[in-house]
Amino acid sequence: MKNILVTGGAGFIGSHLVDRLLSEGEWQVTVVDDFNDFYDPAIKHENANRAAKNPNYRLVEADIRDKPALGKVFEQGEFQCIVHLAARAGVRPSLEQPHLYAETNINGTLNLLERAREHGIGQFVFGSSSSVYGINAKVPFSEDDPIRQPISPYAATKGAGELLCHTYTHLYGIRCVCLRFFTVYGPRQRPDLAIRKFAQLISEGKPIPVFGDGTTRRDYTFIDDIIAGVRASIDYVGDPAKSNYEVINLGESRTVELRELISLLEKELDMPAVIDRKPLQPGDVPQTYADISKARELLGYNPQTQIEDGIKRFVGWFRGQRRAE
Repeated sequence: MKNILVTGGAGFIGSHLVDRLLSEGEWQVTVVDDFNDFYDPAIKHENANRAAKNPNYRLVEADIRDKPALGKVFEQGEFQCIVHLAARAGVRPSLEQPHLYAETNINGTLNLLERAREHGIGQFVFGSSSSVYGINAKVPFSEDDPIRQPISPYAATKGAGELLCHTYTHLYGIRCVCLRFFTVYGPRQRPDLAIRKFAQLISEGKPIPVFGDGTTRRDYTFIDDIIAGVRASIDYVGDPAKSNYEVINLGESRTVELRELISLLEKELDMPAVIDRKPLQPGDVPQTYADISKARELLGYNPQTQIEDGIKRFVGWFRGQRRAE
């Protein structure tokens, strides 16, 4: 059996990754999650409980800022790989709590890289974000584009995490793969994210907040496609003679206007949306659009789910959740 540590493993992306790894039958999976109150902790406990009966699964409730707690985790397991997905998420909340975002996303990442160095762990997969690109006039966004002008504390912390990964690759030879996720959606999506929030409000006949005129565009990426990319990154070896450090976009490589997204949700929910028009928010970017040619080349990444099918599958899950409540 191979041993892997997944931070944030009770969250949206993390719990799907845990499911994938356990289904392969070759992994001992340790999850570290602090079950913080950014959204209802019961949602993450429900995610974690899905794997609780699997003998190859271990859950540790700990904060990645807590160095002694992390030390105990690493004393109890010899990991071949760390997949670091734990973070304070969200652009808008980061404007209100910048210190918390810096402490968690920067210091927490540093704590994990230090544990990787101390324990000789050779593979480190870091969950970054398309937000690092800021207001990027060049599309699609390429990994070689400069990221020196982030427009939110969240984006700045993710850029800093990538830089720390580069430092530890250079100094200690840890292979670091930084994955820039582009607007991930699907079953178990966090309740604060647009698709889940909109579905909830539309189904309740309540207004949905739309910031701007609805022409902002996002590269929406279905969870199954993201997990395929993360899974390939765990096995990625590359060419150490060239570089042990890679930054890779994981997106769908198609942009969808916000008003089109709302229309798709209306169709699948068979209910009209009531629009509450609001001004554009500081920190929000006008569009995201991934160049995924590098992911295709290095990871064999090939997203399969178009937004129309993805929304249909999401709504099917969402209705099942409402019936269960």
